[in-house]
Amino acid sequence: MSEPAARIAVAESAAPVALGDTFALLKPRVMSLVVFTGAVGLIIAPGTIHPVIAAVAVLCIAIGAGGSAAINMWYDRDIDAVMTRTRARPVPAGRVEPGAALGLGIVLSVGATALMGLAVNWVAALLLAFTIFFYVCIYTMWLKRRTPQNIVIGGAAGAFPPMIGWAAVTGGIDLTAVALFGIIFLWTPPHFWALALVRSSDYEAADVPMLPVVSGDRSTRRWIVAYTLLLVPVSLAPCATGAAGAVYGIGALVAGVLLAAGAFRVLVDHSPAAAKRLFGASIVYLFALFALLLADHAWPVPVLP
Repeated sequence: MSEPAARIAVAESAAPVALGDTFALLKPRVMSLVVFTGAVGLIIAPGTIHPVIAAVAVLCIAIGAGGSAAINMWYDRDIDAVMTRTRARPVPAGRVEPGAALGLGIVLSVGATALMGLAVNWVAALLLAFTIFFYVCIYTMWLKRRTPQNIVIGGAAGAFPPMIGWAAVTGGIDLTAVALFGIIFLWTPPHFWALALVRSSDYEAADVPMLPVVSGDRSTRRWIVAYTLLLVPVSLAPCATGAAGAVYGIGALVAGVLLAAGAFRVLVDHSPAAAKRLFGASIVYLFALFALLLADHAWPVPVLP
């Protein structure tokens, strides 16, 4: 094989890896939850929206989430290189240049916001822009390395997508949209603290003041229980606003009891396995909660006869 042909072959074989690394910058697993909750907010919102416009709105939420994730990877490349869980990410591993990650993140973030404004409405676009700003500037650049309340306050960034979806249809927000925000806001701390219990040595090595590092495991486990117990009644708020009925209400209550049982198990069982189970269960819980909202929207059953 000639040298030019060999170079072409090498380039072609490397292309899928480069594409995979680019995709990894967008944190697709995190994005999937963001997109799902945003889509549910859009679907259950009162009013009508053209299917194409709806698809564009969900796409903008996905692109905006991916763009902010890429900027996050650019900024956090130093601590990502220290932590076992993140050192294989494209930027700290050297497979993607930091500037390329930053450039991609900015282009996607600006593009998603502009497209949302032009194709959907500017209320949804402003909410999307604020979400990106909050995640990048408030959480990543300010809170994450300075306070153990990083997840508590910074969790708001992940709670905005249902409000964005809601605003895409209605052009505004109301109590139900706020309730959806509150569910994810209260869900975020116990979800991430369960992971932090398992990875506390990573956060300590990277000098990130996660709650287990600053306050210890015992205090963290108590806070996990406290936030979970707050989450369960708040998860029933869509019933109180009239946005959901018995299908959601009963399912949310059962799911909440199961999640609370997992939180109490972490309180008494200090093994990493218990914390890992709660972390995984919390992801299933949030998916289930929003899936129940969809089911209730499709087959509404009133809470009271």
